[in-house]
Amino acid sequence: RSNGTFKYEKQIYFMIPIKKNIPGIAWFFFVLVLLCLPGSGLPNADNFFDKIFFDKWVHAGLFCVLTFLWIRPIGLLKIEISEKRYYFIRIALAFIVWGITTEFIQKYLVVTRSFDLLDWAADTFGVLIAFLYCKKVYLVKK
Repeated sequence: RSNGTFKYEKQIYFMIPIKKNIPGIAWFFFVLVLLCLPGSGLPNADNFFDKIFFDKWVHAGLFCVLTFLWIRPIGLLKIEISEKRYYFIRIALAFIVWGITTEFIQKYLVVTRSFDLLDWAADTFGVLIAFLYCKKVYLVKK
């Protein structure tokens, strides 16, 4: 820290053209809409899908793609690896918090949907998969 600010707290998103963030923004709203559908609007899972926890894999996939689409533009920047890592961690943590937030949204604001801690665990798993993949691909010295 110097002068009360963290050394990476500059406005990195001003370095990224807005068109590179459009996929992440679009996917964020797509996920939000899906998670806010009333429970009656969702297809009933048969016994097979219940056994393989299909809904949890869907949650993991949605959040994996969401995290990847937000981390990738930073991963492509020509900045220090330590700076990329800093933003990767912040994005991953933000989406882990967003996952639990969506569970509260479902519990209190969406008809016939409920809070499910395992959904949040699946969301977090998806975030971690994207984070680890991006770490391996974008945080290497070239």
